[in-house]
Amino acid sequence: MDENMWIIELESALLDDCNVNDIYSICQGKPLPEALRPDVWQVCLDVRNKNDQMSLFNEIYDLPFQSQLREDCQRYVDRIGNDEEDKVSVVSDLESIMTFYCKNRNLQYEPENGWIELLLPLCALKLNRSDTFNLFEAIRDTYIPKGCKPKGNVFHVFRLLLLYHDPELCTVLDTKKITPDLYSLTWFQSLFASCSSLSVIIAMWDLYFQNADPFMVFFLALIILINGREQIMAMKGSSKEEIVKFLVNMPCALEVDDVSDFCSLAQYYALKTPTSFKTDYLKALYGKQNDTPRSQEESNKVSQALCLPVSVYELVENSATEFPVQDAVRFFLVDCRPAEQYNAGHLSTAFHLDCNLMLQEPVAFATAVQGLLTAQKQAIEVNSNAGGEHLCFMGSGRVEEDQYTHMVVASFLQKNTHYVSLLTGGYASIHDYFGDHMADCLEDHSVSKCLVCQQHNVKQSKPTTLKASTPSSTDLFSKFSAAMKSKSAEVKGRLLDIIVNPSSNGSGAGASGASNNGAGQTQAVQERHVSAKERNGKRYRNVAPVFSIDDENEDAYDPAEKDAPQPAGVSKEIVNLNQYFKTADIINAFKCQDVHINGYMYDSHLIITPTHLVVLRELGRGQAQIMVRRPLASIVKITAKKRHRDLITFKYGFPDGDGLLITDMDRFLIPNAAEATALVSKQIVHVLDNAN
Repeated sequence: MDENMWIIELESALLDDCNVNDIYSICQGKPLPEALRPDVWQVCLDVRNKNDQMSLFNEIYDLPFQSQLREDCQRYVDRIGNDEEDKVSVVSDLESIMTFYCKNRNLQYEPENGWIELLLPLCALKLNRSDTFNLFEAIRDTYIPKGCKPKGNVFHVFRLLLLYHDPELCTVLDTKKITPDLYSLTWFQSLFASCSSLSVIIAMWDLYFQNADPFMVFFLALIILINGREQIMAMKGSSKEEIVKFLVNMPCALEVDDVSDFCSLAQYYALKTPTSFKTDYLKALYGKQNDTPRSQEESNKVSQALCLPVSVYELVENSATEFPVQDAVRFFLVDCRPAEQYNAGHLSTAFHLDCNLMLQEPVAFATAVQGLLTAQKQAIEVNSNAGGEHLCFMGSGRVEEDQYTHMVVASFLQKNTHYVSLLTGGYASIHDYFGDHMADCLEDHSVSKCLVCQQHNVKQSKPTTLKASTPSSTDLFSKFSAAMKSKSAEVKGRLLDIIVNPSSNGSGAGASGASNNGAGQTQAVQERHVSAKERNGKRYRNVAPVFSIDDENEDAYDPAEKDAPQPAGVSKEIVNLNQYFKTADIINAFKCQDVHINGYMYDSHLIITPTHLVVLRELGRGQAQIMVRRPLASIVKITAKKRHRDLITFKYGFPDGDGLLITDMDRFLIPNAAEATALVSKQIVHVLDNAN
């Protein structure tokens, strides 16, 4: 009975309009009961309450490629071996759904484009046409990368991932001129439905949709190659055609019992990959399939990338963060600029490897590389924040100089070095990231010798009007870097203090924003929620917001809170999204889902302005409604689920004695949660500083 309690819990959750996070916490990777699968998939794909779009279909089958579409539907259904009556019904459903999809999205059907393979497992759920269409459309928009075509962007990205984790295997395939699109096109087009049995696909998609990670297909494809590595390496002497044929059919060997391990390995490799892999490529690869494609320039940038890029945000955060998660990415930063540039300013955690030595003094360069590897090993052994097995190379950010940095990176790749990445924008991006506080964050920074400073001074001396820039770094950076560079035993406490309480001084508040008592103990901040009639308090000036990663019980708040009257600052006006983004004073905008207490999620945009947090809910046809407009100064706490770091709660209120009085809260599912919360926290500090 106890073993099946989760099924009872799942049934109950489905009756209560749950969301994908609830499903994930209940099921935890278990195979879904067949009777509950349709409902679970609809919840995970957020189509449970979606309108009947198929009712708009006029049942006219007059597309230019209609006969080809009908013929392909018939051919695929003939393979599945159902009785004749079932075949007629399935063929009819397939043709109707794809005809309406083409008309609704203004798309053209092409043979072997993966649509039919994607639809067949959905037809096996025995849902009505409308629900099947909604599932198909959601999977295409959410999980099928844009540009799934020969030489498409998606395959350049996948090659960079393979190069990062297995450079030798990548080199073997490159030597044979076997590009990923030659063997993995059908994998990405159909989420492996084209090359696996129905039972395997059902089991795989059960886990896939619960994890809600669009990039999972990349890591599943990576595991396919790594698992078959020995066979592939043994085929070096075979022809290109033989190797491609072998690669294409590799997923066919998967059995149902393999699926759980298959997906677990994919998640393990995702953990060992820089998060920039997802954040940098999310907008380019995912979204509505009829969106305007990215520019050719963007496509070329990916196809010509030497190795996996890492954002400056991830690098800086990584250098100063504790790593409770085993096998999480830890960078060993290699600064490849010439010595005179390195000496004019650098990160304290960087190892200097002068790229000029490679051509000028090869022997000295080889010695320096050995020193690098030794230093990396020692840093890992002592568990230093400056040490990790993931090598991140950094150039100057100047094209003419970075060609030498690229030569250094290429030399490591030629030696089949794992986990090689390159900092996007080089040293210039770090310099700009810290802004006015670079002196607190960089070692030995010299304004007179720093090339980036000189370049900025030249620009500022020109008699042109400068555009207003985004508010640069706040005191958060200087405290962040002080903790990062500190070698004392206090570093852990101070770092936690800064992350939790950005506005406090280095020796003040404890890990939860509380003050230290005489015995050196920390006292947690007490928070309570108030009813709507009590919401008349004002935020105290200069009182810091509290940021934390809370346990699951963080959600335990009064359900009536969301139903309470909205504060006076809220506007329900309707706006045009494109026009709003052009005219509003926006620092950044994050695509998200607004999560309500009843479990409903709404496609939204989280807008950060210099003074407010604004939420726009999409209404379709380029329109959106302003749901809330919260003053940044009213945010007293930002929390995230331990299990689901992308589920972020903003709590509003004001200090009440030694505790916090919570007057309201909003919750969002944000794909770029770390970046969004970091930006909000910096802007809050900026607002409070200006209030003095």
